[in-house]
Amino acid sequence: MLKLKFSNRMFQYANHLFLSIVAILCILPMIHVLAVSLSSNYATTSFLVKLWPIGFTWDAYEKALNSNNFLVAFKVSILRTVFGTLISMTLTMLAAYSMSKDNRYFRGRTVYAWFFVFTMLFHGGLIPTYLVVQKAGLMNSLWALILPVAVNVFNVVLMMNFFRGIPKELEEAAAIDGAGHFRVLFTIFFPISLPSIATLSLFTMVFHWNSWFDGMIYMNQANKIPLATFLQALIAGFDYTQIGLNPSDLENLSERSLKSALIFIGTLPILLVYPFLQKYFVKGMTLGSVKE
Repeated sequence: MLKLKFSNRMFQYANHLFLSIVAILCILPMIHVLAVSLSSNYATTSFLVKLWPIGFTWDAYEKALNSNNFLVAFKVSILRTVFGTLISMTLTMLAAYSMSKDNRYFRGRTVYAWFFVFTMLFHGGLIPTYLVVQKAGLMNSLWALILPVAVNVFNVVLMMNFFRGIPKELEEAAAIDGAGHFRVLFTIFFPISLPSIATLSLFTMVFHWNSWFDGMIYMNQANKIPLATFLQALIAGFDYTQIGLNPSDLENLSERSLKSALIFIGTLPILLVYPFLQKYFVKGMTLGSVKE
């Protein structure tokens, strides 16, 4: 027993050490980006900045936050993430609740199940999807970024399996009291499923916030593109006019500092949201792993 306990302790120490190294490797690039964004023109162009700012200055953030195009793209991303997550999670819960029933309560469930599985295995392709969005009149609108990806079948499957683990007695007791399906879903299943809902919501928010390709193909107007598309276009081919800068504005400000400031501001919202969902996220990742 002593040997077993010693080996367990050694495993825990090794595991903590490994995870700490991985965490540091994930954090160091963000620290470097932050340091570059706060450094002077000479320090960044000379590649002297590592993990601490040299020639501390807020000029990059001042220029970024005064850019109208950047603020408009930021607003579009926030609207897309909020409405996209709400719509996606609502549809996911409705689909998962229906699919969690067996054929006795939901006739034709097998047909719908195969329909969902088929969409996981086969995709219509980029051109048909673009044509559908175009013919539906969604081009240059927020719905073009939300509706084509509103239902993630993988999330539906995860939610369905979680709903199946909820005791049937709760639903039956609510049905005896006269509750319908919508009331059962939102007053019983929803509170119990908060950990899984928070986990899938976080995945959905990160997806919407980081998605840039759909904004590039569905948006033809500069004031309609999301932040990720704006940053991709800006970093791939740096154009001063996109953020309202003149060459004279860069006398004391380097291109690297401005790019780093834009990137750091773009990642900040998700970093701020995660701590509020962390307790649900950890619990949601472990729920369903052990069944009695």
